Amino acid sequence: MGITEFLANHITLLIEQAGYLGVGLLMMLESMVFPIPSEAVMPFAGRLIAQGKMTWWFVLFASTSGSIIGSLLSYGMGRFGGRPLVNLFGKYLLLNHEDLDKTERYFTRFGGFTVFISRFIPVIRHLISIPAGLAKMSLGRFLVLTAIGATIWNMFLAWAGVVWEQNWDQVMAYRHIIDKGVVVLLAVFVFYFIIKHIRK
Repeated sequence: MGITEFLANHITLLIEQAGYLGVGLLMMLESMVFPIPSEAVMPFAGRLIAQGKMTWWFVLFASTSGSIIGSLLSYGMGRFGGRPLVNLFGKYLLLNHEDLDKTERYFTRFGGFTVFISRFIPVIRHLISIPAGLAKMSLGRFLVLTAIGATIWNMFLAWAGVVWEQNWDQVMAYRHIIDKGVVVLLAVFVFYFIIKHIRK
């Protein structure tokens, strides 16, 4: 069994054991500042949909609810606590202040609609709710844009997981190439992480 197959099967098993509540919790954390990418959750929920172990509607409800709750918590942190609260608790939530500064500039430049667009942008989507709160964006508008963006993105990833499962044998035929790609990406990530912290 290659690295890709091993990881895919074990992560899928973890998502299956966690159930819909687990999907919702992971997506809640993803929508805050925890380093849990939705790409590591929703495609595997999609695999379980294809296997008949989960349903589209419950995955939709769980993932979107989690995304909204997590986004609201971050929004509240920014709106009611401001920068002092973010600076105080951010370090415990693995908040990268450089990324937050970048996200704030992004929000200022593109306005409230960024809340929707950011659901499709790595890193930015984890943090966008904080500057929305800091800017005291309308809560109703924030919720609508967050719900629409999160639903589209979560369902796209779940659909990708369904397609992946339906074409599992064809994908695994190239597992040796994919395994090498995974190893290279992990090596680059570790190297970047080490260099970044050495520079600091």
